[in-house]
Order: sequence, then C-alpha cells, then structure tokens
Amino acid sequence: MKFYLESLGCPKNLVDSQGMARVLKHLGHQPVAKPRQAQVLIVNTCGFIEDAREESLDELRQLAQSKRGDQVLIAAGCLSQRWGEALLEQVPGIDGLLGTRRWSEIGALVAELQGQRGRRSQGSLTRLGDPLLSEDSSTYRVARQGASAYLKIADGCSAPCAFCAIPLIKGRAVSRPASAVVQDAVRLVDQGVKELVLIAQDTTAYGWDRGERDALPDLVQAILNATPSLRWLRLMYAYPAHISPRLIEVMAGDPRVCHYLDLPLQHAHPETLRRMKRPANVERTQRLIAELRNAMPDIALRTSFIVGYPGETESEFEALLDFVADVRFDRVGGFLYSPEEGTAALALDDRVPEETKAERLDRLMALQQQISLEVNEAQIGRTLEMLVEGQGDGLSVGRTYRDAPEIDGLVFLASDAPVGEMVPVRITGAMEYDLIGEEQHKA
Repeated sequence: MKFYLESLGCPKNLVDSQGMARVLKHLGHQPVAKPRQAQVLIVNTCGFIEDAREESLDELRQLAQSKRGDQVLIAAGCLSQRWGEALLEQVPGIDGLLGTRRWSEIGALVAELQGQRGRRSQGSLTRLGDPLLSEDSSTYRVARQGASAYLKIADGCSAPCAFCAIPLIKGRAVSRPASAVVQDAVRLVDQGVKELVLIAQDTTAYGWDRGERDALPDLVQAILNATPSLRWLRLMYAYPAHISPRLIEVMAGDPRVCHYLDLPLQHAHPETLRRMKRPANVERTQRLIAELRNAMPDIALRTSFIVGYPGETESEFEALLDFVADVRFDRVGGFLYSPEEGTAALALDDRVPEETKAERLDRLMALQQQISLEVNEAQIGRTLEMLVEGQGDGLSVGRTYRDAPEIDGLVFLASDAPVGEMVPVRITGAMEYDLIGEEQHKA
C-alpha cells in the first residue's frame, strides 16, 4: 500500500508526522510524493489559530474533492482532536480521524479503513481519539531534517495561558522518561545528526508532571554526556518563568549547547500579561535576560508577541514597543490575537478592531526589522561555524548557532560547501534577517 502524508503546523507536528511515516514503513507501506500515487491520504493538521485551521481545511478539502474511489482520507493531529466528527461538516469525504496522542496507531487505522473499502456508507468514519500515547512509541518522537533533528521531550501543556487552546487539544503536559530521550539522542547522533533541537510545548516544564521542578538541566547534561560527538544542542519554547539558574549554568558550561534561547513572552505590559494569565513581572523578565547575557554575552534571543489582545490600549502597546527597543531581541515573531473557542480569553470584552491590530503589528515588525538589521551588522567580521543545508550553482546556504531551523535567518556563501557539514564562515555582510559570508579554509 502506498501513502501520501502532508504535515502542517509546527515542528512538534513534524515529529508526529515522521513518526507516523516510520510506523507505516515498518509495516511495509511505501511513501509517495504525490496524492495521485497513493491509496491512503493523510493530513496531519494544525488547529492552533485561525490561519492554521484554514490551511488545514483547505488541504483536506482539496484531497477530499479529488480523491478516487480506491483512496481513503485520514485527518490526523490537532484539528481532528479538537473538532472530532464535527470536522465532517467542514470537509465531507474524510474517512478516518486520528487524535494527537494516538498517531502511533496509524497502522491499525489504515488496516481498518482498507478492510472497510467498498462497504462504507457515505459519511461513516473510523476514529481513534483520546487515550495517552504509550512510551513504547518513544523511538518515534523525533523528526530528522538533514543534519538536524527535532527531539520531543514532552507533549501537552499545563500552563494557564488564557489565549491558548493547546491544553484543550493536547491535554496536560506529559514528560518522556529521560532514558528514552537520551536513547533517541544517541541513536540520532550515531546516524550523523549534528544538531539536536529539544522541543515541547514548554521545554522548561520538563519533569513537572512527575514532581521534578528543575529536571531540564539534568536532561541536557545527560544528553551531552551520552553524545560526545554532538556539535549543537538547541533549546526551543522556554517558558521564561521556568528558566532556572542551573539551566543557565549548564547552557553556559558546554560549548556544544547553542548560545540561543527561544522564550515566548507574548507581551510586555503587566496588565496585558495579567489578562493573558502570563507572568506579569516585567522587571523580573528583564533581570532574566540580563542574567542570560551576563552568562553568555554572545547569546541570541528569540521571542514572540501577540498584538491586539482584548483590552490592549495604545499605551499598553507602546509599552511593548519600548520594551522591544530596550531589550533588542535578535529575533521576534509577531502575531495578531486570534480568538480561540474554549479559551478563557474568549469571554473578555473590549476587543481591539482588526484594522488597529494590523496597524500595531506593522509598527512592531518595522521596529524589529531595524533592530534585526543592526544586530546582524554587528556580526560582520566574526567567524562562526555554519551548518550547510543546501548548495548549487556556486551558492551555499546554512545556519549558525544564532538561527533555529525554519524560523530564523540564513547565511549565504558564494561557494559550494558540503551539505550536512559544519564549516567556518567569516561574516562579510548583513541584511535584515540574513547574513552573507565567505568560507574560511584551514591552512
């Protein structure tokens, strides 16, 4: 049997998608690049915000409308978990639903659907939904992309953020055993992976569900001890209030840990943060950033902000702009507030008009674009290790420790550097988001 799998959304979804593909290949099924070549069509959907839902619905509708009688369509992931059979009202033609924590049962679902082919009535479907993923699927909690790999250390989220539907979709946080994470890390490095990216909805809450309040530093150290040939270890999705002095010490103490941290702050005005049910002590956040920079002067900091949250006044937004201008983040992601069904924020009054939200987002990103350019210009003259991710026609592209896969900038070289290798690069030019460099050849 041949299957086509489309993965939408964040790197955490990509981990689950590659896990499904590995399960199916282990069962003897063959992946194909085009829907028309497959008997089974799978979309791992994203249901986080409106734009992501629309992208998922568009992909499902296209496949449902074009599928042949010998094909079945499975909606997996966040949107199927969140909407369940109500998804059929939006996309008639779906044959199976697979919840976020049962993706490892994709083989059983495919077998059941294949057995039902020819005797299903219109609108009937098979659904696997809610039970927790068992740890015997631990070897599928990774997603490799070239010489980099995402390694999921937990799933779900227990944070109380008023705007976020992830706990409704994924459930409360469940951390993987450290031994399983380390085992996956060793296997990946043995396969030639040079960069491990640790991901979860909140990596810094790792172990909290087991009563371990500061377990991430121990996990990072265990991975480093078990993988002496690893070149980069990168941390993503770090809840700022959960970053401990021990974590900073571990990050600063081993050169293989990228001096890079993604800490989504969401806003910088105390009243807005209180309405968001986020940590509202902005001065504490500023102290944390100072501690990170004192321990690692070359650290690259990424954050994200929500613009137009209910009740956001012009003065609250200007406080956000002042904070961004003062802190000077290396990378910033900006998002318009999206009302999400089932979240506490949905009940808030004083909605910000859409045109005001859009105008504020433009102002925020224009400010950050200038900061990003100046930060990049400060890299000119530095020699950095670059992980080469592509090349051709005399041009190579890659990333330094300052940039995470897929979301941050690139370095461009006028040479054919070997893909998958780490090469020293002298930075010679800067743009708003990307850098220009030249390869430094060893004498």
